[in-house]
Amino acid sequence: MTSSTPALDARRPLGSLPGAVLLDMDGTLVDTEGFWWDAEVEVFGALGHVLDEEHRAVVVGGPMTRSAGYLIEVTGADITLDEVRDLLNTAFLRRLDGGVPLMPGARRLLTELAAHRVPTALVSASHREVIDRTLRSLGAEFFGTTVAGDELARTKPHPDPYVTAALRLGAEPARCVAVEDTATGVASAEAAGCRVLAVPSVAPIPPAAGRTVVDSLESVDLAFLRGLVSGPAEPSEPGPEEDLAGKRA
Repeated sequence: MTSSTPALDARRPLGSLPGAVLLDMDGTLVDTEGFWWDAEVEVFGALGHVLDEEHRAVVVGGPMTRSAGYLIEVTGADITLDEVRDLLNTAFLRRLDGGVPLMPGARRLLTELAAHRVPTALVSASHREVIDRTLRSLGAEFFGTTVAGDELARTKPHPDPYVTAALRLGAEPARCVAVEDTATGVASAEAAGCRVLAVPSVAPIPPAAGRTVVDSLESVDLAFLRGLVSGPAEPSEPGPEEDLAGKRA
């Protein structure tokens, strides 16, 4: 893959710390997007419908209600939205109980943020039950607050989740870096006024003003994040090819 951010320069001035770092969960810190898709395939398969891979790109990163509604519509499944949500949650939670793999670089970045006492929030469109189970693998101690999709009237792509997280941490959204893996999450963070670091998990995300795109959290450290809040809000220029070793949003 190609990174849109040049390699880090250790000689660059560090600048100010971010007011807070606000991190998405599924597909950003933990590798659960495959869990969701497997749950969707299982549930709709039991209803007699085979999901095509083309549907995966549509539902990835979306809130449960939107994704489930879309799959009901395209398959014509004879089931209500509430019924399919319950089935999907049961299938997904069963997979979470077996443990959740972290994305490359996630544990190291969280450990560095904690060591420097950078206020950190987990901001997810997933429901509270999903977040709490995932935190068993991820580590609740790394976050000053967590925001769940079912705790707000409006979740991603609306700005409410990121505005709420920033307020809880006493930070101005403009001084926060939001880390996201989907277009839905990026739209939410940008609407809240955050600087955005996109780490695409499935579908590509282009660079833009106030947005930086990298291939993996393995290329991100505190000095990198400092540069995002102290530098101009301009899209990064594409860099050289690098070999760098989520419901949702």
